[in-house]
Amino acid sequence: METHDRQLRQIANESQSLVIAVDYRLAPEHVYPAAHDDAFKAAQIVHANASAWGGDPDNITIAGDSAGGHLALITCLRLKAQGQWLPRRQILVYPMLDANGSSDSYQKNGDDYVITRDMLLSGFEAYLSKLSFDHPEASPLYRDDFAGLPETHILTAEFDPLVDEGEVLYRRLLEAGVDAQCRRYLGVNHGFIQLGGISPAGRKAITDIASIVNSD
Repeated sequence: METHDRQLRQIANESQSLVIAVDYRLAPEHVYPAAHDDAFKAAQIVHANASAWGGDPDNITIAGDSAGGHLALITCLRLKAQGQWLPRRQILVYPMLDANGSSDSYQKNGDDYVITRDMLLSGFEAYLSKLSFDHPEASPLYRDDFAGLPETHILTAEFDPLVDEGEVLYRRLLEAGVDAQCRRYLGVNHGFIQLGGISPAGRKAITDIASIVNSD
């Protein structure tokens, strides 16, 4: 988790919380459902050991950005279906939700910024392998089983190919009766929270995430 070490430490310090990073298996060496299963298993391990590690099993936040946001959502959906426990909340930072990349923002923001449409879709192609892009664990945006999910916070970026699908998910969650909030950060693109050292929006997002984690 070297790519996110600084941001996770900032969240831990600002929220005064225990932060655990999940180093899930990656494509192309490991295809579906490897990463999904790793994220789900990690959530179960954290819940089972939270008290021993100095945490609170009744106040767990599952969070992730980009592909990690996708995995966080699928993990919560799997936990809900299992019916044993749910996290207190989930935080989805510019999550990847549609393997077909069919939203308008994929076209509008797909070519001119660092993270392009082709980069995002090639990631889906490498990981999903032979799984249909319409499978509910490939494109969770179109699922109809959101009711009963925990409190959900979605962060989107103005110039991200994924901005539309994150905000569509927000509306769908509200329609399903989920307590949800969505914040769009202006003037930034996909991956901006990793630029917190130079980006005011990145620093603000880290502070916002810490505030959410530390909320009652």
